[in-house]
Amino acid sequence: MADNNEKLQNTESQAVQENEPTEEVVETRRNQYSESEKIDIFDNEFLPQIDSMYNFAYRLTFDEDDAKDLVQETYLKAFRFIDSFQRGTNAKAWLFRILKNSFINDFRKKSKEPSKVDYQEVETYYNSEDVDASITTDLRVEAVQDMIGDEVSNALNTLAVDFRTVIILCDLEGFTYEEMAKILDIPIGTVRSRLHRARNLLKEKLKSYAESMGYQG
Repeated sequence: MADNNEKLQNTESQAVQENEPTEEVVETRRNQYSESEKIDIFDNEFLPQIDSMYNFAYRLTFDEDDAKDLVQETYLKAFRFIDSFQRGTNAKAWLFRILKNSFINDFRKKSKEPSKVDYQEVETYYNSEDVDASITTDLRVEAVQDMIGDEVSNALNTLAVDFRTVIILCDLEGFTYEEMAKILDIPIGTVRSRLHRARNLLKEKLKSYAESMGYQG
């Protein structure tokens, strides 16, 4: 990731020239950090997330150059709107939200995937706030845990982006439902329903591979 860090060296100087707020960052400005404080936050809270950011970006774009550009754009916007970040809170979730919105606004236009996926059939039930979380089992403790990583990764990459994203955020990055709801700008019930559908789709894609390897469902 050395090239990413090199690209980010110019981010702070570029960011100061950008003044107009955009939809990518919707938090209300709450702070007035000094320049030294901004640099400290950027270096110590934002930059340590760069590997996770790149992995997320690559999972969304499937292209190294696009992923690097998306990460660069995310960090540029993060610095521009750093006053809306509450120091000491979850920087990773805040950055993932910016990256996700940047992907939707700038990169998804180029995608051949449908802009929306149909998960309505399970959505109504899962919109209840008190749905038992155990209904959808975390993939990390499911039969998938014994499978070869590349097979799971390849199957994950075939999912529509909305489904792929929730799997990445929950099962790979470990975000809570509440954090995911903020990152994706959707209700917690929608997070549950989308994750439930995504896990079922992924398991179905892995079924033939699992059987060939002697795993029993």
